[in-house]
Amino acid sequence: MDIGIPLSDDSVRLLFSPGCGSEQAGTTLASRPSYHPETFRPLTFFDAAARFRGGDDDPRSYLERCLQVVGQREPVVQAWVLRNEPDARAAADASAARWKSGQPLSAIDGMPIGIKDLIETRDMPTQMGCAAYVDNFPKRDSALVQALREAGAVVLGKVVTTELGGSHPGPTTNPFDPRRTPGGSSSGSGAAVAAGMVPVCIGTQVGGSVVRPASFCGNWALKPTFGAINRGERLGSSQGHIGVHANSPVDMWNVAFEMAVRAGGDPGHPGLFGPLEPPQPVRPQQLVLMETSAWTALDVASRDAFEQVLEALARHGVVVVRRGDSPLVEAFERSLGRAGALNADIAAYESRRSLESTVAQHPGKLSRKGMAKLERGRRLSLQDYRRCLQERDDIRRRVAQLAPLGDALISLASPGPAPVFEPDAARPTGDAAFNYPASLAGLPVVSVPLLAVGGMPVGVQLVGQPHTDARVVGLARWLQQNVPAVAVDATQ
Repeated sequence: MDIGIPLSDDSVRLLFSPGCGSEQAGTTLASRPSYHPETFRPLTFFDAAARFRGGDDDPRSYLERCLQVVGQREPVVQAWVLRNEPDARAAADASAARWKSGQPLSAIDGMPIGIKDLIETRDMPTQMGCAAYVDNFPKRDSALVQALREAGAVVLGKVVTTELGGSHPGPTTNPFDPRRTPGGSSSGSGAAVAAGMVPVCIGTQVGGSVVRPASFCGNWALKPTFGAINRGERLGSSQGHIGVHANSPVDMWNVAFEMAVRAGGDPGHPGLFGPLEPPQPVRPQQLVLMETSAWTALDVASRDAFEQVLEALARHGVVVVRRGDSPLVEAFERSLGRAGALNADIAAYESRRSLESTVAQHPGKLSRKGMAKLERGRRLSLQDYRRCLQERDDIRRRVAQLAPLGDALISLASPGPAPVFEPDAARPTGDAAFNYPASLAGLPVVSVPLLAVGGMPVGVQLVGQPHTDARVVGLARWLQQNVPAVAVDATQ
């Protein structure tokens, strides 16, 4: 078992890069990032599965190629907490035998996958990016990990999370520019996929922890309807979602579907709706532009890139409804004025008792940002929490009123490209302003890697009404196939 670099306040962040993809030439620290959605060659699995059927490739060979990339890129990217390579190789060999006999368990049989280190695995510790939980080893699989193994997926290892899924960052760097954050809290998930180490990783989101890293790292990502994928032991948050990072919408859907169909949704939830096969592209008729509080502060280059997407949609006859076009959109936007603080208050209140136990059992092991979250939770009363829930319900009611106005909401998936990492910044992993509305309302989101701003990825997100996950995936696939990728210059 390969143990990764411990996470601490003093984690070293290496400032050089061996490359921008598993098959691309490297860049130096002095060179400018040069990501472009049209030229970036990501690692995918669905096409390899076709070769498995013909005997031209096999899951063990695929895994070994992944491990080679891990060996090349991990010293800088630092996406992994630990890996169980012996068991992964054994699982890949078993998968290869199934493909050879024509009896794969599923479309993801043999797929190497990274699991965010908030989620329990029977063969590896779950340390949650927190000094208090070093060597924490429950020795059990979360429901979703059980489902992945039943589908034949190869669980390669645990990828880095911020401390307890909060704002205190781990050591992971952005694969396209190691000076920059990969986003949080699913930092290792987004970075490992973007670096070509594995085709898919599992992440989680309470505020923006799946969609924002996807935007910063150029991933496809699905944050499903709240409760659509069984969270297993992670049921402590009323907004916690399981999400999928991938380099392809086909791999993304296949993994989400296999988890959901085998493990179901959260208790009391009907699970993920949709077909076995990835949803086909669907042209939208109308989309509602979601600005959020971040719109007025958006940098010129990112807004220009996004407006080019909206112009391309108009050329295809897709109507974009803006806040000035409808009082319902205006009311919805006004309801988002406190979305960031509202998300923080709900998360702090709901995590307070867990953090109190951590501090009591492991004094001095929580970071400054972790302690600040605990103090915020301590200041909130039950009445404060009830007011937060009422405010969240208002957002949900107002977004439901938008259903007749468009097939989905559209916005940027982050306020521009990944910022340069500053450990003492208020948001060292970036701003989640564009992500809070869908998290608060429990809505399905797909992030599409469609933009490059200053040589760095920026995603476009589509947000649907509850339980329209499959349709949102179809809309996103149409967007990627019919709207040209946009690249704009920016001075960073």
